[in-house]
Amino acid sequence: MKKYIIDTNALISFVTDRNPDQQKKIAPLFESAAHMKALILCHQYVLTEFIYVMDRVYHVPKDEIGRMIADFADMPGVEVLHEIDFKSVLSCWPDPIPDFGDAVIATICKITRRSTIVTFDQKFVKNLKSLGLNIFG
Repeated sequence: MKKYIIDTNALISFVTDRNPDQQKKIAPLFESAAHMKALILCHQYVLTEFIYVMDRVYHVPKDEIGRMIADFADMPGVEVLHEIDFKSVLSCWPDPIPDFGDAVIATICKITRRSTIVTFDQKFVKNLKSLGLNIFG
């Protein structure tokens, strides 16, 4: 089963209409996960960023955000990760990856091997390519 590590911006693109092209591109991934044909790994750090953005940028009511998180976490084919290896994260943060959350995701990709990072953040994509990691987006 193919493993995907989701970035905050990809998750936001899926649940909002901010970029219909991105939403259309990522929808089949969620469909595959729902049918247990793919596994979406999501670190709790991504969920924390998601909550912040949905609250502060999109002004979504907190109870609605809570339902989104619960539905996502309960979805078949989704696994929420909680652990973090700070030594590994610090080996790629702040150089070559200046964003701490992105460094967490890159570290998960290194540890899980053969995983693909799902992101639409082009700066992050450039940094990931320098590390030789797989990218969807």
